[in-house]
Amino acid sequence: MLDEYNFEDIYIRHAIDESPEPSNYNMHLHSRCEIYFFISGGIEYLVEGSRYPLHENNLMIMRPSESHTAHIIDRSKYERFAVNFPTTYLEEVDSSKLLMKAFLDRPLGKGNLFTQKDMDMEVVKKLFFEMMNPVSASERRVILHTHLGMILYMIFNAFSSTPAEERTPPTFSERVISYINAHLFEELTVPELAEHFFLSSSQFSRIFRKDIGSSPWEYILRKRLTAARERLKKGATSQSASLECGFSDYSSFYRAYVKYFHEAPGQTREKFF
Repeated sequence: MLDEYNFEDIYIRHAIDESPEPSNYNMHLHSRCEIYFFISGGIEYLVEGSRYPLHENNLMIMRPSESHTAHIIDRSKYERFAVNFPTTYLEEVDSSKLLMKAFLDRPLGKGNLFTQKDMDMEVVKKLFFEMMNPVSASERRVILHTHLGMILYMIFNAFSSTPAEERTPPTFSERVISYINAHLFEELTVPELAEHFFLSSSQFSRIFRKDIGSSPWEYILRKRLTAARERLKKGATSQSASLECGFSDYSSFYRAYVKYFHEAPGQTREKFF
């Protein structure tokens, strides 16, 4: 069951899978922020190499281009809410982006999870249900903006009061993710990455898929495509966006872009210019 709607630049959904099929859940990323509220199921969440076991009424946040996927542990009923919105949301009343600090002022894959000890999750759940079921269509705008703003404020307070994590040696996956993102637009191949981390290509790919939820090349490709899309939205030409984001062959970029976003690069640009 899926109940969803788009309103202005916000997308919100309430989804229930009675018996989730693991193959239906793949690594993905967005160009917007996401708040994910977990209600039930046998789930752990993988975010940029970090693994988060989830419990009832846990809340996750993801920043733009932060890869994530639900890993199905058992096929019990899986229920959740999610809302996506741009980093410019509430910019007119929050020009310093205080409410975006929890999304933007932390390393990839770190500080994504909030629990009952961080905020009142029963209140959060009530706000999500009310956003999905406004009393009337005319009230939808008011309810959506006031409730989402309240959730963002609660996340900001929880994030601000959480002590900085103690420094621990990065895990293998964290080192791999950090390296790839630092060299994302350079020439990268799986054999070269495997050699850099002293593994065979098959070992590297197997560990990467287990910890990240995708193949290494799929991760790189989706990161590059999302970065190119953001450049197109700011006025870059299709050719310059492809070159700047690590694509040496425009036709390969074009095919991958259409497959992933279901529109041509030029169509994306035309929406904003």
